[in-house]
Amino acid sequence: MTTELRRLRNYINGEFRDAADGRTIDVINPATGEVYATSPLSGQADVDAAMEAAAAAFPAWRDTTPAERQKVLLKIADAFEERAADLIAAEVENTGKPIALTASEEIPPMVDQIRFFAGAARMLEGKSAGEYMEGMTSIIRREPVGVCAQVAPWNYPMMMAVWKFAPALAAGNTVVLKPSDTTPASTVLMAEIIGSIVPKGVFNVICGDRETGRAMVEHPTPAMASITGSVRAGMQVAESASKDVKRVHLELGGKAPVVVFEDTDIAKAVEDISVAGFFNAGQDCTAATRVLVHESIHDEFVSALAKAAADTKTGQPDDEDVLYGPLNNANQLKQVAGFIDRLPAHAKVEAGGHRVGDKGYFYAPTVVSGLKQDDEIIQNEVFGPVITVQSFTDEAQALEFANGVEYALASSVWTKDHARAMRMSKSLDFGCVWINTHIPLVAEMPHGGYKKSGYGKDLSAYGFEDYTRIKHVMTSLG
Repeated sequence: MTTELRRLRNYINGEFRDAADGRTIDVINPATGEVYATSPLSGQADVDAAMEAAAAAFPAWRDTTPAERQKVLLKIADAFEERAADLIAAEVENTGKPIALTASEEIPPMVDQIRFFAGAARMLEGKSAGEYMEGMTSIIRREPVGVCAQVAPWNYPMMMAVWKFAPALAAGNTVVLKPSDTTPASTVLMAEIIGSIVPKGVFNVICGDRETGRAMVEHPTPAMASITGSVRAGMQVAESASKDVKRVHLELGGKAPVVVFEDTDIAKAVEDISVAGFFNAGQDCTAATRVLVHESIHDEFVSALAKAAADTKTGQPDDEDVLYGPLNNANQLKQVAGFIDRLPAHAKVEAGGHRVGDKGYFYAPTVVSGLKQDDEIIQNEVFGPVITVQSFTDEAQALEFANGVEYALASSVWTKDHARAMRMSKSLDFGCVWINTHIPLVAEMPHGGYKKSGYGKDLSAYGFEDYTRIKHVMTSLG
């Protein structure tokens, strides 16, 4: 007896559709390694149709008042709460994440973020209107940019979709959103929910692979391309978008340093850092995976961290004792294992370092010590449940090591010395610095980095403003 696979479809101009040429992709549940659905492999005709729908819907949506857009977003937030169980089920099949943690750690912030942007729609700021030249009055208009082509990643498919569409819709833009080819299910469900609330064409979802994403970015219709993904993907998007001078919004990952000084409460730091490093199987661009520890407490810290790793559990979504589920796909499992297989002789695996089971893509909580600054695993993003530990001698060397990578998204400092924390937060070259904590985010504060972590901000009023353009209007008083 065979079980019929679920059939996911694109959502274009208010209706669900198969890919125009009928092509599909198998979608695999990473907790089992088994195919559970098919998804459209969208081509140029599908991209054209979605862009045409978004462009046609834009003038009317642009001309709605902020209060009207706020009401729509609040309805979406309420609907997400009402359909939370369905969203969780779809996301768990997408990702293999623990059910309980998906319910507690993703749905509430998603709903809160949508409500934040609903409020932000009515709070755009600009320079005061005034006479900056005699006989002339100047005003500033903030306008939506137009159609937004958005590509979301597979590590947080639901939440990253919210980070994309909520500010864009709040500002008066229309959206064509593509989920990752490995995690389309929850985004397609979002289309069903949002499509019942917004006018047709305002929100569109097309599924597919990287070529689908490329076609979206290269399409002449969008005024803006926004992607959360790898550095390689971001560079390709920036290059493609440059051909017709599209706006680009890039969030491309990180290699967060976690700087632990000798006056830190080791037990508390280890507890918090291990959770921040292993949560979501380390598949988080802000994960606490690159720990720098003062030499005087290095051995004690490593020992405690290795024990915390050994006590951390990964497993199936319905196990309430697990901290994280599987890696997202077979390629990611291969990538993470490859970093460990290629470790230099001077490195030491203190905990983990192996696959868990033979069903699904699970990898053990792993701690590696004895590393040098130029080691591959220090310089490159692992994106798995692997925490590396290096030793430093003083504040200057800690900063040298922390800043000595190509990523610049997030960081943290652990110390009881307030002045030192302030010095470090000033000198750390990262878009976010946490002090005595790591990984909390709030809708009111911006998320985004520098260097090869990309540019543009998610969340906050800054992220909202990224989806607007500025126009100067000057009128004569004569």
